[in-house]
Amino acid sequence: MDAEPKPIAKADFIEGMAKGLAVLESFDTERQRLNATQAADRAGLTRAAARRHLLTLAHLGYLDTDGSHYWLSPKVLRFSGSYLASARLPRLLQPTLNRLAAQTRESFSAVVRDGDEVVIVARSASVGGQRLMAYGLHLGARLPVHATSTGRVLLAAMPRAEFSAWLKGRELPRLTPRTVVDGKAFRTAIDRVRSDDLALASEEHELGVHALAVPLRNMRGQTVAALNVVASPQRLAPEVMQQDLLPLLLDAARELRPLL
Repeated sequence: MDAEPKPIAKADFIEGMAKGLAVLESFDTERQRLNATQAADRAGLTRAAARRHLLTLAHLGYLDTDGSHYWLSPKVLRFSGSYLASARLPRLLQPTLNRLAAQTRESFSAVVRDGDEVVIVARSASVGGQRLMAYGLHLGARLPVHATSTGRVLLAAMPRAEFSAWLKGRELPRLTPRTVVDGKAFRTAIDRVRSDDLALASEEHELGVHALAVPLRNMRGQTVAALNVVASPQRLAPEVMQQDLLPLLLDAARELRPLL
């Protein structure tokens, strides 16, 4: 689910707000602490402009600082907390994810697409004895769309022309030795997802992590999210997957469809 932004009149566009948000989005798992020069490079601003935005965000409590470097403060969680508390999709999906985890003691997530990343909007509650918990699979986590099972499901849901435009000339980052980064091979992988209506990603985002995903569609047939399970390679062996895990995912997707 990656709606294009609606056109906006130039007079209605608040450039200062856009620049401030660009500075805020400059912080990620790779760069948790930034100085003014680094923030300027990442946000595409001059150093002087980045410095003013950093000082303002720190003054408002969204950043902490030691005087030279800045990092996100807990206050930024107000945004994600408000979304997760008020958005309809996470509330609809959560009971199903919890039930699946209780049945299998595996870890389940639901994600939506945001540009080149997928965002976890719901995930199963912790169940004693869960076999595998991949690093970074928390609510609000952002993962690369090309190297995840859910990302491939959501890319496969795009119109073919739109997907081709997205892939054209794109450099796919290699995250592990098993990440598919060749454009032609990646296109073939997405074609396979379209035909199978599922995606299996084995150690492409993180070594030792294997994930199986299926689309979540509404009654109009639109893919609004993706549902996946993270499991050991033994659990995702073809014969076990077909017998134990895939039917549960497909049943869950069918049950959720009238609600989406």
